Amino acid sequence: MSIRDKELQIHFKPGHVELVQDEVYTPYRRVLVTGATGLLGRAVYKEFKNNDWDALGSGYNRARPYFLKCNLLDEDAVRGAIQGFQPHVIVHCAAERRPDVVERHTEAAMNLNVHACASLAKEAGGIFLIYISTDYVFDGRNPPYGENDAPNPLNLYGKSKLEGEREILRHCPGAAVLRVPILFGEVEKVEESAVTVLWDRVQEGAESCTIDHCQQRFPTYTNDVARVCRNMAERALQDSSLRGIFHYSAKEQMTKYEIACAIADAFNLPSSHLIPMTEQPAGAGAQRPQNAQLECSRLELLGLSVESTPFKTAIRDSLWPFQHDKRWRQTVFH
Repeated sequence: MSIRDKELQIHFKPGHVELVQDEVYTPYRRVLVTGATGLLGRAVYKEFKNNDWDALGSGYNRARPYFLKCNLLDEDAVRGAIQGFQPHVIVHCAAERRPDVVERHTEAAMNLNVHACASLAKEAGGIFLIYISTDYVFDGRNPPYGENDAPNPLNLYGKSKLEGEREILRHCPGAAVLRVPILFGEVEKVEESAVTVLWDRVQEGAESCTIDHCQQRFPTYTNDVARVCRNMAERALQDSSLRGIFHYSAKEQMTKYEIACAIADAFNLPSSHLIPMTEQPAGAGAQRPQNAQLECSRLELLGLSVESTPFKTAIRDSLWPFQHDKRWRQTVFH
């Protein structure tokens, strides 16, 4: 899936310098990944890059030196990035995805989660656009939720992402919306994911701590979501009818308490200090859905889904760099 090109190379030999024309292979499929510095964006960028795509990642605060610095709220900057790179596919990962932050900094979050979507969709034109959305568009009272079920978000984060979906599909009817649940993967710091942030509590060992045992979650590995995005992109280049709303989720159902226990088990650590909390405390931040399980048959019927990586396997791959004892592999894998 590449094209041949010619490139001048300087070849050095002892006592001799030669200018020769070598053949190089350049991927002809181009993808722009927004939010490529973030948790999911990094995985999406790497998935395309490693599979014969010419990938351009964009970011803002953490963009340089590896990615394009692009303010998605600046329509001229967005237009320049798209016209300059001319991607076949855009995967829009950039978002403020922390519900409590959205509640506190609503205007900034709405700008990124809604208004940037409109700007991007307007500029996309005939480019296939994948917009990453969330299970938080549902209230969690009557799961599982299919793609055609009516959204009813409980918090501002869910509302902002739902508005983002609508802006994307209004300005770019050929786009695809991919809703996913709580994500985890390779993190730069454990606080980057609501799953990996539990690592510190697991490692505290000597001190007991309470963890939510009410809300049902389906922790999903970013590498798996990235593979789904690539499957969708490659299908869309062959079939322009791929559009609309899709769901992808891992199938292992856990509360945060059960997630923490599974992390402890994955690393052969004790979990007796973890205490399940079965009632939500007052003032616990933005309201979350009780169980927003996604029904994912549309992707499966199209052959675009992927088998989700078992949680314990994925969490080991995500958290091993944060182990105090780097010899963990000798004890974790039996």
